[in-house]
Amino acid sequence: MDVRISRSPVSGRARAPPSKSYTHRAILAAGYADGARIDHPLVSADTRATMRAVEAYGGRVAPDPAGSGSSRTGSGEGAAADDASALAVEGFDGRPDTPDDVIDCANSGTTMRLVTATGALGEGLTVLTGDDSLRSRPQGPLLDAIEQLGGRGESTRGNGQAPLIVGGAVEGGRVSIPGDVSSQYVTALLMAGAVTEGGIDVELETELKSAPYVEITLEVLAAFGVEAARTDVGFSVEGGQSYRTDAYAVPGDFSSTSYLLAAGALAAENGGRVIVEGAHPSAQGDSAIVDVLERMGASIEWDRDAGEIAVERSDLRGVEVDVGDTPDLLPTIAALGAAAAGETRIVNCEHVRYKETDRVAAMATELEKLGAAVAEEPDELVVRGGDSDLRGARVAGYHDHRIVMALSVAGLVAEGETTVEGAEHVDVSFPGFFDALRGLGAAVESA
Repeated sequence: MDVRISRSPVSGRARAPPSKSYTHRAILAAGYADGARIDHPLVSADTRATMRAVEAYGGRVAPDPAGSGSSRTGSGEGAAADDASALAVEGFDGRPDTPDDVIDCANSGTTMRLVTATGALGEGLTVLTGDDSLRSRPQGPLLDAIEQLGGRGESTRGNGQAPLIVGGAVEGGRVSIPGDVSSQYVTALLMAGAVTEGGIDVELETELKSAPYVEITLEVLAAFGVEAARTDVGFSVEGGQSYRTDAYAVPGDFSSTSYLLAAGALAAENGGRVIVEGAHPSAQGDSAIVDVLERMGASIEWDRDAGEIAVERSDLRGVEVDVGDTPDLLPTIAALGAAAAGETRIVNCEHVRYKETDRVAAMATELEKLGAAVAEEPDELVVRGGDSDLRGARVAGYHDHRIVMALSVAGLVAEGETTVEGAEHVDVSFPGFFDALRGLGAAVESA
C-alpha cells in the first residue's frame, strides 16, 4: 500500500502506541514465568512474532478480558486478537519445549535474537528463520556465545545469518561478545541466563552500542523479580531464578513518539500545537528526542507527571547528534534536519546500517529525492537543510516502518504531494500512525 501526503498543518492530541521494546521483553518474560498478564501491550507484526515463539516453546498467549486499559493495537493475524488491551500469557516456566515446527520470526530482529537464546535452553533443537531482510542480519556473535556456553548454535548457511539451529540445554557460564553490533545479544543472554543453573556472565569486547535497550531489559527483569546487573566488564545474571509477577503494564513508546513530535515541530499550524499523550519517563533512550528538539530550537514542554509532551512549530537549526545509543532516532532526526536551517550531522551511526534495512543509506537516498542536500559517510549522515528545497516526490519505504514514518513526516512540509511506498509496514511498531496523522489534520490518502 502507498500513501499520498500533501503539505499540511497539524494540531491537536495524539497518543503514542505502547513500547515495542518493552512489549517484546514482557511477553517473553511472562513466557519464562508460569504466566502473567500484560497490560497495554503493543500488538503489531513484530510482537506477534514473539507471541508465536512463546507458544512454540510451550506457552500460550490470548486476549485477557480482565485486563485494564484501552486498545492500542494493529491489524492482521497473530497469536492474540488485535483488539486486546491486555494479554494473558501462560508460560513454559523456565524450560522451553522443543518446537513442533520452525519458528518464523518474520521481520522481527528483536524476536529472533531474544528467542534464539531461549532455544539454547531446550533439550532438543530449535530452528529459527524469517523473511528476506531478517535472513540478512548478523546473528553470529549470539551463536558464538551459545557455543561458548556449551550449546549448539549454527547458521545453516555458515554465514552467521538465519536460518539458525540452536539447542544443547545450556546451563550457564561466561561468554565474551562484541558490544558494537547489537545490544539484543546481551538482552537475550540475560533473559535466558536467569533460568539456567549457573547464570551467565557477559563480557563485552567492545563498547556497548544502544546501551539504553539493555537498561530496558534490566527494568523488565526487575519487574518480574529477576536480578541482573552491570559489572566492570559487562553484565551478569545469577542462575536459578524464577520469573514472577501477576501483571505488567507496558509504557508508551518514545521511538514512535518521535515522529509525532517531529510533525508538530515542523508543521504545527500557527497558534496551534501537537500534544503527545502516553509519554511517561522510562529507561527508553529514545526519550532523547526531546533534548534533540530543544537543541534544534523547538518550543517543546514535557509534563512528566502527566505523561504529555507539547510542541509548537519552530524555526529549527541543525545540530550534531550522536546516535550510538539511540539508533532508531536516525530517520526522525534526518527528516528534521532536511527542514532545519544549517547542517544536521548524525554521527556514530554505522550500526544503524544493520537494521531492517541500511537506514543511513535509505534516508540519504530518499531525502535526496525530496530535494534535500545530503552527504553520507560510513559512520555519519550529514543533512544540509539550509541547502535543501523540499518538494513532493515518490519515495521508497524499504519495507521498513521507521523509514516510512520519517519520510511521511518530511512530506508534511514538502511542496506538493509526496507518495510513500510500502506504508503498510508501519504495522511493525505503530499500526495507527496514519490515523494519528489524519487526526491531527494532515492530508493523508491511501493510494
